[in-house]
Amino acid sequence: MADHPILVTGAAGFIGFHVARQLLAEGRDVVGLDSLNNYYDPALKQARLKLLQEESRFNFAHADLADRQGMHELFSRQRFSAVIHLAAQAGVRYSLHHPHACADANLEGFLNILEGCRHNECRHLLYASSSSVYGANTKLPFSVTDNVDRPVSLYAATKKANELMAHSYSHLYRLPTTGLRFFTVYGPWGRPDMAIFMFTKAIIEGNPIKLFNHGRMQRDFTYIDDVMRIVLRLVDHIPQGGHGQAPTRIYNVGNHRPEELMHVVAVLEQELGLEAAKQMLPMQPGDVTSTFADIDDLVRETGFAPQTPIEEGIRAFVKWYRDYYKV
Repeated sequence: MADHPILVTGAAGFIGFHVARQLLAEGRDVVGLDSLNNYYDPALKQARLKLLQEESRFNFAHADLADRQGMHELFSRQRFSAVIHLAAQAGVRYSLHHPHACADANLEGFLNILEGCRHNECRHLLYASSSSVYGANTKLPFSVTDNVDRPVSLYAATKKANELMAHSYSHLYRLPTTGLRFFTVYGPWGRPDMAIFMFTKAIIEGNPIKLFNHGRMQRDFTYIDDVMRIVLRLVDHIPQGGHGQAPTRIYNVGNHRPEELMHVVAVLEQELGLEAAKQMLPMQPGDVTSTFADIDDLVRETGFAPQTPIEEGIRAFVKWYRDYYKV
């Protein structure tokens, strides 16, 4: 099975692009799947994809996760040794107004991935969950052993559903699955709907930045290179199960260090050499005030802890942003 390619879904997306690029750098064959939808500027997705397509070991599959027949044919044709499933309809706020898009990609699409893995001898399914599953929880740091039955957005509910669906397939079909609860990933080639990207754009353009809950927010910002390294370490770290246990694991992927939003803004202002006009707003629906990852088991099992300081990560992001947008 080692000579079979790895499928990376969402390969033209932020995390998928970095993961696929590193797999290729390590000499692995990669099939990258993406629908290239217009949830955010498709030109950014095309630019990422163009870099991946420079590699001979990369093949692109332009497909929609929710296309059951198309996904069935892709899995039957290719036979993947592992699947790194990072494609999803992202966005807590987006899910408030586009619930069906969220359900199509994150529920129907995820089921198609599970079925593809189950029927085609996939050794390991690694998939993106989200820190948003912790919902209304107030105990910090968030631990994977915490109860997560109180989502505060449909997006979060679909990610919790993915974990339950994966568990059932691991239990029924002995399909090894690993879920990754990502905590606010940022960095070069990032998503335009994420805070650090939006703030940078607004500050450069002289527009006010929106600070919800009057800026009294904390986020466990996790730098993309740390995330990519963890995914690469886990792809060959296959859950075993045994003793009646399903071969399935869930990990928090965070920096284990919540940052005050106002500090993040101050670092951005310093890097950009500009002051931000700040618009203080109340809390918005579906949002939470703090996120903070307990990563003890991740560190124990991978031997790696995310450790990029926010100052260093923002510096790298701002440099990329200025280069890419020529500002």
